[in-house]
Amino acid sequence: MIRSMTGFASVGSEGDDEKVQVTIKSVNHRFLDVALKVPQSLGGVEARVRALIQQKLTRGRVELALLAESTSVPEWQVVIDDVLLERLAAAVEAVRARGLVSGSLSASDVLRLPGVLDIRPHGAEAAAGVAVSLVVRIEETVIRAIDALIEMRETEGRFLGADLDARLATIGGYVGDLEREAAIGQQALEARLRERLAGLPADLRADTVAVAQEVVRFISRSDIDEEVVRMRSHLDHWRGLAAGPEPCGRKLDFLVQEMNREINTMGSKVEGARASELVIAAKAELERIREQTQNVE
Repeated sequence: MIRSMTGFASVGSEGDDEKVQVTIKSVNHRFLDVALKVPQSLGGVEARVRALIQQKLTRGRVELALLAESTSVPEWQVVIDDVLLERLAAAVEAVRARGLVSGSLSASDVLRLPGVLDIRPHGAEAAAGVAVSLVVRIEETVIRAIDALIEMRETEGRFLGADLDARLATIGGYVGDLEREAAIGQQALEARLRERLAGLPADLRADTVAVAQEVVRFISRSDIDEEVVRMRSHLDHWRGLAAGPEPCGRKLDFLVQEMNREINTMGSKVEGARASELVIAAKAELERIREQTQNVE
């Protein structure tokens, strides 16, 4: 599928107590490069947001900015690590038995001990520290934003695909012209060779079979049938990839390299000023195609 790597989308979602705004944009990049701008308080959902992007996009520099807030007053819960507290109390008791400290653990001591006491919003995810309802709204909004971005990339991709189809048709025309020029050039070459052989002394052209074989061998060096077949196969392969459901930018870039190689080989084999003009024109058109494929996901 021809889908551009350039796009933009901004999606918001608002409930009774929550508000989420997601802005996402993408530009060309050889691989998928994701940059997130997420408030520190929402750092726990960053990995999930990155995973959602990676599930739906394969190439491009993607920048996503997330803003989210809860307008309701959270219900706090106090969580005490009983196991850790008991171990600390036992350690203090052991130190007291050795006479190094006196007194017992006070409430202020417990509050100062790291890891013993945790105060978090009720119903918050343990890892994220964000209310579950807000996490769900964030994920839904991010998905909508990514889908909107993809829709824009696909719309631009249709225009991009139409331009590439036209250029591929031009390349196909050049290949047909080169095939005809090659046939004309071979006929002219054979005529020149036979004319020169006819002017040789009789003793040098006595073995007519060997002479004929040498003429055929020399002419075959300018044959481009294999290159033409491969070139048309590449064009068909391109159209198949463009019509398929999967992103194909990298494969198209590889095909452009292969087509350029075939055109170069044709240029080294086909004789004549007209053939040289066709090769130059084909290479120029392939360069334009290569530049356009840099925009394809």
